[in-house]
Amino acid sequence: MPYIAPKDRKKIDPMIDGLAEAIVKEAKASDYDAAFAGLINYTCTRLTLKVIRLLFGKMRYWIIATVSGTFNNVADEFYRRVGLPYENKQIQKSGDVDLFEEYEKEISKD
Repeated sequence: MPYIAPKDRKKIDPMIDGLAEAIVKEAKASDYDAAFAGLINYTCTRLTLKVIRLLFGKMRYWIIATVSGTFNNVADEFYRRVGLPYENKQIQKSGDVDLFEEYEKEISKD
C-alpha cells in the first residue's frame, strides 16, 4: 500500500515532485503522447534496482518476490482507485456491454 506515515511523505515528496517534473519535460519533448509510460517504467525499474543494490548488494529470490509483489500491488491499487471509477463513468456515459448484464443476472441467481 502506498499509505506511508506523513513524516516520511514530507521527506520523499519533494524528491518525487522534482523527478515528476523532469519526466514530464522529457515526455513533452517527445513526439509520442505515451512517452511518459516508458519514462516511468525506466525510472521505477532503475530506482528499484538502485535501492536493492544499496541495501543488499546481490540479488536474492526473496527480493525478487517482494519487488514483484510490490509492483503488482501498485498496479492493482492504481486500477482500483483510478481505473475502476473511470470505467464506471464510461459505462454510465455509453452503456454497458449487454453480455455482462446477462452474466451478472446468471451469477446473482446462483
